Amino acid sequence: MKLDDFINKTGQWLRGTGNYSHIVMSSRVRLARNLNKLPFPNKANKKELIDVLATVQTAMDRADIFKKSTLFKISELDNVDKQFLIERHLMSHEHASNPEGKALVVSQEEILSVMINEEDHLRLQVMHSGLNLDECWAIVNNVDDILSEKLDFAYSIPWGYLTACPTNTGTAMRGSVMLHLPALVMTKQINKVLAAVSKLSFASRGFYGEGTQASGNFYQISNQVSMGQSEQDIIQNIIGLIRQIIEQEEQARQALLIQNKPMLEDKIFRSWGILKNAHIISSQETVELLSMVRLGVDLDIIKDVDQRSINDLFITIQPAHLQKIEGKKLSASERDAKRASLIRQKLGGT
Repeated sequence: MKLDDFINKTGQWLRGTGNYSHIVMSSRVRLARNLNKLPFPNKANKKELIDVLATVQTAMDRADIFKKSTLFKISELDNVDKQFLIERHLMSHEHASNPEGKALVVSQEEILSVMINEEDHLRLQVMHSGLNLDECWAIVNNVDDILSEKLDFAYSIPWGYLTACPTNTGTAMRGSVMLHLPALVMTKQINKVLAAVSKLSFASRGFYGEGTQASGNFYQISNQVSMGQSEQDIIQNIIGLIRQIIEQEEQARQALLIQNKPMLEDKIFRSWGILKNAHIISSQETVELLSMVRLGVDLDIIKDVDQRSINDLFITIQPAHLQKIEGKKLSASERDAKRASLIRQKLGGT
């Protein structure tokens, strides 16, 4: 597949399916792996990085599971292409910098992606729609098993898998869940929830993960500890926490419907009206308005659009996506106009 082939596709994690998909947008499990007796990427020279890439690519070429995947060398991508892959949650900002010897492997359905020579030699990532960590783990565990037969991973019996960052050592696994929590924000309970998350040694981040702030009422919750626990223990701990947050969000939504339904409907329909009629709109305003429309769809207040279409818009209105759709670079003002036009088209506006 070519990079442009992804423009008109909806990643599996955006499809609005799976358990609790009205609140949980996506689940992700990521494994970090390094090749034995080779320096971590931050200590490797150019030749060593290229050698790692060649070794990993050879192993993947011999594995059937990667037959329908595409490898993109980061050094061959322009800035818009790199931002496009970041916006699709397929790679990190860090992976886009210092591109020599780096690559990204993406499966056809965007369920599996592999960053080569990011912070670690390999970052295996699986994403699914809804609360689906068990399925994510099953897939990424299978990929790990296949690659471990072809690659010699750095592993210590007392410490587990060795990683560039000591906090990842052990299982080297991060599980995360993307939650849409507008009612907890509107009822001013979100800070209490996030404080409890932190006390339980979980991390809370924004829509684009580490180093980003929450926008559109989206919060990404993930484990911070990977040593001393099995992968299944980590996953079950995350699921237990997420179910508690889901319950609190559902209660907050019901409270708004019972106690302040006119205000709630007004915010939802104002957002719906602006999105369907605006001719210039920023990405930040769009994300905030889409959040309210998504809530309206989930509560059956808005009936003219499905959740998948709204989920997809959160990605396609981002700067690199707009430029890929248009087939050329756009200024900020041109993007604001193109964004508004795209939204009107998708939502049946004027």
